[in-house]
Amino acid sequence: MPDALMPIAVLVMAYGGPDSLEEVEPYLLDVRQARPLGAETLQEVESRYAQIGGRSPLRERTEEQVRALERALEKSHPGQFKLFMGMRHWHPYIAEAVDKIRAQGIKRAVGLVMAPHYSRMSVGAYFDRTDEAVADGGKLEIARITSWKADKGYLETLEARLNEALQRFPPQKRGDVKLIFTAHSLPERILEWDDPYPEELQRTFGILKARFPENESHFAYQSAAMTPEAWLGPDAGELMLALIDQGARDFLIAPIGFVSEHVEILYDIDIDFRQQVEAAGGRLERIEMPGADLGMMESLAEVVAGKAAERGWI
Repeated sequence: MPDALMPIAVLVMAYGGPDSLEEVEPYLLDVRQARPLGAETLQEVESRYAQIGGRSPLRERTEEQVRALERALEKSHPGQFKLFMGMRHWHPYIAEAVDKIRAQGIKRAVGLVMAPHYSRMSVGAYFDRTDEAVADGGKLEIARITSWKADKGYLETLEARLNEALQRFPPQKRGDVKLIFTAHSLPERILEWDDPYPEELQRTFGILKARFPENESHFAYQSAAMTPEAWLGPDAGELMLALIDQGARDFLIAPIGFVSEHVEILYDIDIDFRQQVEAAGGRLERIEMPGADLGMMESLAEVVAGKAAERGWI
């Protein structure tokens, strides 16, 4: 089939996670590039997964996003796109998805990472994996979507989720709820590269903060790895405890650096942060994650189609 008649692949990428407690160790070895794990670290991570049901729900959540994005693209550009899913650190790996794309004779693909903010260590690493897979087996042209930090559908979905979650607080207390916007921390050494990650996050934070002028808003990092090097801060847990010391009691977390449930949401926020805040006399709620929200996925479909149009593919 001529390239002009062949559908364009959309490679949707996410981090990946273990499907059982037995897979936690091999998954962590993949994340750590086969560096040995200490027994204490493994036991701690296994315990966290055990407390959220014994597995990560990320694959299913990403599959839901892929189906929603596929429906949106089929509605706006019938027959022009075909969706594939690849994980950075677990099955189905990005390389497996690239092999599937090639097996169907497709020569052009738009890459979309389900993480809105660019860093060389995060989104950049996904495309490094993509480039490695492409180099291993023949021509495949990749158009990269590297950031969607200010995408209209993404921001509107977060705004709606925040408004919904604020309704859980008594009306007379809603204006006093502290909004805590979070993202995954990264090692401080990224600052030596002039990495745009902190600025990308501040862009999203600034837009959303302005939409909730009645509430005091803060940005903080979460989920720093258990390593000796310094990680970006402030830490969200420490920030909330400091605010409690100053008289704050009610908190609503919006994890803007994530779009789906996984261990950083279900354990780090729902269990660890909540226990810390409640033990100090506060209350912590979390927004519902954007997931496969129709408005966000339709907006991302426009981003995908726009990237293909930039290349002259549609």
